[in-house]
Amino acid sequence: LPLFLHLPGTSEEGAPPLQQSFMIPRKEINMVSDMAKWKRSQAYADYMGFILTLNEGVRGKKLTCEYKVSEPIEKLVALLNTLDRWIDETPPVDQPSRFGNKAFRTWYAKLDQEAEKLVATVIPKHLADAAPEVAVYLKESVGNSTRIDYGTGHEAAFAAFLCCLCKIGVLRVDDQMAIVFKVFNRYLEVMRKLQKTYRMEPAGSQGVWGLDDFQFLPFIWGSSQLIDHPNLEPRHFVDENVVNENHKDFMFLECILFITEMKTGPFAEHSNQLWNISAVPSWSKVNQGLIRMYKAECLEKFPVIQHFKFGSLLPIQPVTS
Repeated sequence: LPLFLHLPGTSEEGAPPLQQSFMIPRKEINMVSDMAKWKRSQAYADYMGFILTLNEGVRGKKLTCEYKVSEPIEKLVALLNTLDRWIDETPPVDQPSRFGNKAFRTWYAKLDQEAEKLVATVIPKHLADAAPEVAVYLKESVGNSTRIDYGTGHEAAFAAFLCCLCKIGVLRVDDQMAIVFKVFNRYLEVMRKLQKTYRMEPAGSQGVWGLDDFQFLPFIWGSSQLIDHPNLEPRHFVDENVVNENHKDFMFLECILFITEMKTGPFAEHSNQLWNISAVPSWSKVNQGLIRMYKAECLEKFPVIQHFKFGSLLPIQPVTS
């Protein structure tokens, strides 16, 4: 897989510095007509390749199964644990409006300040030059501090952050399951805590017509986990008992559990798209459908992609291969 190939000039610890010039990623999609540039870009190809590689990597596997946990994975979890601890240290403030608690801005300012240092703890010394570029994606992945909102564009920034770590060789092919089950799953927990604590608004939400107010990727990877499951079918995820008994094994059911905790009323009303998906006969059909929907509803929507940033690792340049 091209994503997990090393950049030129990298090897193990103590390697010579990279023959790569890193850069601070910046916005390139400024108007709707720029969307064509994005779809042709190396960034799009690599991002989508990364999502699909992980989709295959977790196919038919439970969250609780055995997998390799490398040192960089442990360090990423420690980084996310730090973000979690900062939430505890930054309680919501009293304010007149219910949503968008301003304490989020205090929490975010801390991340903004510390992001490069945090990323430097994950990457080896000889790759230190990559930290400022990679850190931008981490900062973009937790929501917007002005609007105090969070949505699929922020989630995409976290996937881009992990993709960059693969491209510089910090994460490897055999880290695939741990990337989803350990790192991305921990990221989801921290984002849910942020959403609850600071009552963040959904960013660019399609309301009842969207899949979910906040996430998309765990539904893709979570449906892949359930492919060929001996007895859990898509129709079962609307059954509360099934969810309660199996959510620790399957990311998809964790998402459903979180939705039912956060929303009141009949599932078919507050989560109509998911209700419709429960009628699809097989998990592989659900998985394929969600990948198509992700491209159409997230990656091909200007309001989402206008915020995406491009650098040396995820370049705006057209695909070369």
